[in-house]
Amino acid sequence: MKRILVCEDETSIREFVVINLKRSGYDVLEAGSGEEALALFDQEKGNVDIALLDIMLPGMDGFAVCRELRAKSDTIGIIMLTARTQEMEKVGGLMMGADDYVTKPFSPSELVARVDALHRRVTAARSREGVNYLEEITSGEFVLNLRSRTLKKGDRPIELTQVEFQIMEFFFTSPGKALSRTEILTRVWGEEYFGEEKIVDVNIRRLRMKIEDDPSEPQYILTVWGLGYKWAG
Repeated sequence: MKRILVCEDETSIREFVVINLKRSGYDVLEAGSGEEALALFDQEKGNVDIALLDIMLPGMDGFAVCRELRAKSDTIGIIMLTARTQEMEKVGGLMMGADDYVTKPFSPSELVARVDALHRRVTAARSREGVNYLEEITSGEFVLNLRSRTLKKGDRPIELTQVEFQIMEFFFTSPGKALSRTEILTRVWGEEYFGEEKIVDVNIRRLRMKIEDDPSEPQYILTVWGLGYKWAG
Protein backbone atom coordinates (compact mmCIF):
# COMPACT_ATOMS: atom_id res chain seq x y z
CA MET A 1 0.00 0.00 0.00
CA LYS A 2 1.24 3.49 -0.84
CA ARG A 3 1.39 5.32 2.48
CA ILE A 4 1.44 9.10 2.85
CA LEU A 5 1.48 11.36 5.90
CA VAL A 6 -0.53 14.58 5.48
CA CYS A 7 0.21 17.37 7.95
CA GLU A 8 -2.19 20.31 7.54
CA ASP A 9 -3.83 22.26 10.37
CA GLU A 10 -6.76 23.62 8.32
CA THR A 11 -9.38 20.88 8.51
CA SER A 12 -11.13 21.75 5.24
CA ILE A 13 -7.89 21.69 3.24
CA ARG A 14 -6.71 18.50 4.94
CA GLU A 15 -10.00 16.74 4.20
CA PHE A 16 -9.82 17.88 0.56
CA VAL A 17 -6.28 16.54 0.22
CA VAL A 18 -7.02 13.28 2.03
CA ILE A 19 -10.11 12.50 -0.07
CA ASN A 20 -8.23 12.97 -3.34
CA LEU A 21 -5.24 10.94 -2.21
CA LYS A 22 -7.44 8.09 -1.02
CA ARG A 23 -9.25 8.10 -4.37
CA SER A 24 -5.83 7.70 -5.99
CA GLY A 25 -5.01 4.62 -3.94
CA TYR A 26 -3.02 6.05 -1.03
CA ASP A 27 -3.22 4.94 2.59
CA VAL A 28 -3.33 8.32 4.35
CA LEU A 29 -2.20 9.24 7.86
CA GLU A 30 -3.55 12.60 9.07
CA ALA A 31 -1.96 15.12 11.41
CA GLY A 32 -3.07 18.60 12.41
CA SER A 33 0.28 19.70 13.82
CA GLY A 34 3.97 19.10 13.34
CA GLU A 35 4.29 17.40 16.69
CA GLU A 36 1.46 15.01 15.82
CA ALA A 37 3.02 14.26 12.44
CA LEU A 38 6.36 13.30 13.99
CA ALA A 39 4.61 11.16 16.61
CA LEU A 40 2.70 9.32 13.87
CA PHE A 41 5.90 8.77 11.89
CA ASP A 42 7.58 7.24 14.93
CA GLN A 43 4.48 5.22 15.77
CA GLU A 44 4.52 3.75 12.24
CA LYS A 45 8.26 3.03 12.68
CA GLY A 46 9.08 5.09 9.62
CA ASN A 47 6.80 3.02 7.38
CA VAL A 48 5.78 6.10 5.38
CA ASP A 49 6.61 6.72 1.72
CA ILE A 50 5.78 10.42 1.45
CA ALA A 51 5.07 13.33 3.79
CA LEU A 52 2.95 16.26 2.65
CA LEU A 53 3.68 19.19 4.97
CA ASP A 54 2.01 22.56 5.28
CA ILE A 55 4.58 25.25 6.08
CA MET A 56 2.32 27.38 8.30
CA LEU A 57 1.51 25.15 11.26
CA PRO A 58 0.74 25.93 14.91
CA GLY A 59 3.72 25.29 17.16
CA MET A 60 6.40 23.50 15.16
CA ASP A 61 6.27 24.82 11.58
CA GLY A 62 6.60 22.78 8.40
CA PHE A 63 10.28 23.64 7.98
CA ALA A 64 11.11 22.16 11.39
CA VAL A 65 9.02 19.05 10.68
CA CYS A 66 10.77 18.62 7.33
CA ARG A 67 14.18 18.89 8.96
CA GLU A 68 13.24 16.31 11.63
CA LEU A 69 11.79 13.85 9.12
CA ARG A 70 14.81 14.15 6.86
CA ALA A 71 17.09 13.48 9.84
CA LYS A 72 15.05 10.34 10.58
CA SER A 73 14.94 9.08 6.97
CA ASP A 74 16.94 9.66 3.80
CA THR A 75 14.40 7.76 1.71
CA ILE A 76 11.09 9.41 2.61
CA GLY A 77 9.73 11.77 -0.05
CA ILE A 78 8.76 15.22 1.24
CA ILE A 79 6.49 17.78 -0.44
CA MET A 80 5.87 21.19 1.11
CA LEU A 81 2.50 22.95 0.88
CA THR A 82 2.56 26.74 1.02
CA ALA A 83 0.04 29.51 0.47
CA ARG A 84 2.86 31.97 -0.01
CA THR A 85 4.37 32.92 -3.35
CA GLN A 86 7.64 34.33 -2.00
CA GLU A 87 10.67 32.57 -3.41
CA MET A 88 12.33 32.27 0.01
CA GLU A 89 9.49 30.08 1.27
CA LYS A 90 9.94 27.65 -1.60
CA VAL A 91 13.71 27.67 -1.38
CA GLY A 92 13.61 27.34 2.41
CA GLY A 93 11.73 24.06 2.29
CA LEU A 94 14.03 22.60 -0.34
CA MET A 95 17.10 23.60 1.62
CA MET A 96 15.65 21.78 4.66
CA GLY A 97 15.55 18.56 2.66
CA ALA A 98 12.19 18.65 0.88
CA ASP A 99 11.93 17.10 -2.59
CA ASP A 100 9.23 19.33 -4.02
CA TYR A 101 6.68 22.01 -3.18
CA VAL A 102 3.11 22.81 -4.23
CA THR A 103 1.70 26.33 -3.91
CA LYS A 104 -1.88 26.84 -2.75
CA PRO A 105 -4.41 26.97 -4.29
CA PHE A 106 -3.77 23.79 -6.25
CA SER A 107 -5.98 21.45 -8.25
CA PRO A 108 -6.48 17.81 -7.21
CA SER A 109 -4.90 16.65 -10.46
CA GLU A 110 -1.76 18.74 -9.90
CA LEU A 111 -1.34 17.53 -6.32
CA VAL A 112 -1.85 13.86 -7.17
CA ALA A 113 0.48 14.12 -10.18
CA ARG A 114 3.23 15.58 -7.97
CA VAL A 115 2.69 12.92 -5.30
CA ASP A 116 2.61 10.09 -7.86
CA ALA A 117 5.83 11.29 -9.49
CA LEU A 118 7.64 11.44 -6.14
CA HIS A 119 6.25 8.07 -5.07
CA ARG A 120 7.63 6.45 -8.24
CA ARG A 121 11.08 7.85 -7.47
CA VAL A 122 10.99 6.75 -3.84
CA THR A 123 9.80 3.24 -4.78
CA ALA A 124 12.43 2.86 -7.49
CA ALA A 125 15.17 3.96 -5.11
CA ARG A 126 14.11 1.58 -2.36
CA SER A 127 13.78 -1.37 -4.74
CA ARG A 128 17.38 -0.93 -5.82
CA GLU A 129 18.61 -1.11 -2.23
CA GLY A 130 17.76 -4.79 -2.07
CA VAL A 131 19.56 -5.76 -5.27
CA ASN A 132 22.50 -8.03 -4.57
CA TYR A 133 25.33 -6.26 -6.31
CA LEU A 134 28.01 -3.77 -5.36
CA GLU A 135 28.13 -1.43 -8.29
CA GLU A 136 30.18 1.68 -7.65
CA ILE A 137 31.18 4.65 -9.73
CA THR A 138 34.42 6.40 -8.84
CA SER A 139 35.21 9.97 -9.79
CA GLY A 140 38.41 11.38 -8.36
CA GLU A 141 38.12 11.17 -4.57
CA PHE A 142 34.38 10.47 -4.75
CA VAL A 143 32.75 7.01 -4.71
CA LEU A 144 29.05 6.62 -5.50
CA ASN A 145 27.57 3.27 -4.45
CA LEU A 146 24.49 2.49 -6.54
CA ARG A 147 23.30 -0.35 -4.31
CA SER A 148 23.42 1.37 -0.94
CA ARG A 149 22.80 4.74 -2.63
CA THR A 150 25.59 6.41 -0.70
CA LEU A 151 28.34 8.86 -1.54
CA LYS A 152 31.80 9.11 -0.04
CA LYS A 153 34.39 11.83 -0.41
CA GLY A 154 37.59 10.08 0.57
CA ASP A 155 36.69 8.34 3.83
CA ARG A 156 33.91 10.79 4.66
CA PRO A 157 30.31 9.66 4.00
CA ILE A 158 28.03 12.37 2.64
CA GLU A 159 24.32 12.11 3.44
CA LEU A 160 22.11 12.63 0.39
CA THR A 161 18.38 12.80 -0.15
CA GLN A 162 16.92 10.65 -2.94
CA VAL A 163 16.81 13.66 -5.26
CA GLU A 164 20.40 14.61 -4.49
CA PHE A 165 21.55 11.04 -5.10
CA GLN A 166 19.81 10.92 -8.47
CA ILE A 167 21.42 14.20 -9.51
CA MET A 168 24.85 12.88 -8.50
CA GLU A 169 24.21 9.64 -10.37
CA PHE A 170 23.38 11.67 -13.50
CA PHE A 171 26.58 13.68 -13.06
CA PHE A 172 28.75 10.60 -12.48
CA THR A 173 27.40 8.86 -15.57
CA SER A 174 27.87 12.03 -17.65
CA PRO A 175 31.32 13.32 -16.55
CA GLY A 176 32.36 16.59 -18.14
CA LYS A 177 29.09 16.87 -20.07
CA ALA A 178 27.12 20.09 -19.80
CA LEU A 179 23.66 19.12 -18.58
CA SER A 180 20.82 21.58 -19.02
CA ARG A 181 18.35 22.29 -16.24
CA THR A 182 15.66 20.70 -18.40
CA GLU A 183 17.71 17.51 -18.81
CA ILE A 184 18.30 17.27 -15.06
CA LEU A 185 14.64 18.03 -14.31
CA THR A 186 13.43 15.34 -16.74
CA ARG A 187 15.95 12.73 -15.56
CA VAL A 188 15.34 13.24 -11.83
CA TRP A 189 11.77 14.51 -11.52
CA GLY A 190 10.36 12.78 -14.61
CA GLU A 191 8.86 13.89 -17.90
CA GLU A 192 5.46 14.46 -16.29
CA TYR A 193 6.80 17.01 -13.79
CA PHE A 194 5.38 20.47 -14.41
CA GLY A 195 6.99 22.47 -11.64
CA GLU A 196 9.65 25.15 -11.97
CA GLU A 197 13.24 24.58 -13.11
CA LYS A 198 14.32 26.60 -10.07
CA ILE A 199 14.06 23.39 -8.04
CA VAL A 200 17.18 22.17 -9.87
CA ASP A 201 19.18 25.23 -8.83
CA VAL A 202 18.19 24.87 -5.17
CA ASN A 203 19.24 21.21 -5.08
CA ILE A 204 22.54 22.07 -6.75
CA ARG A 205 23.12 24.72 -4.10
CA ARG A 206 22.42 22.16 -1.39
CA LEU A 207 24.74 19.60 -2.99
CA ARG A 208 27.56 22.15 -3.20
CA MET A 209 27.18 22.83 0.52
CA LYS A 210 27.71 19.12 1.15
CA ILE A 211 30.55 18.24 -1.23
CA GLU A 212 32.51 21.38 -2.05
CA ASP A 213 35.40 22.61 0.10
CA ASP A 214 34.17 26.14 -0.60
CA PRO A 215 30.59 26.23 -1.95
CA SER A 216 31.07 29.81 -3.16
CA GLU A 217 33.98 28.64 -5.35
CA PRO A 218 32.83 25.21 -6.59
CA GLN A 219 35.42 22.85 -8.03
CA TYR A 220 33.22 19.85 -8.75
CA ILE A 221 29.74 21.02 -9.75
CA LEU A 222 30.39 23.80 -12.22
CA THR A 223 27.86 26.23 -13.64
CA VAL A 224 27.52 26.31 -17.41
CA TRP A 225 26.13 29.80 -17.89
CA GLY A 226 22.89 29.98 -19.81
CA LEU A 227 22.48 26.20 -19.78
CA GLY A 228 22.91 24.31 -16.53
CA TYR A 229 25.72 22.40 -14.81
CA LYS A 230 28.49 19.87 -15.34
CA TRP A 231 30.48 17.52 -13.14
CA ALA A 232 34.22 18.15 -13.02
CA GLY A 233 35.19 15.63 -10.34
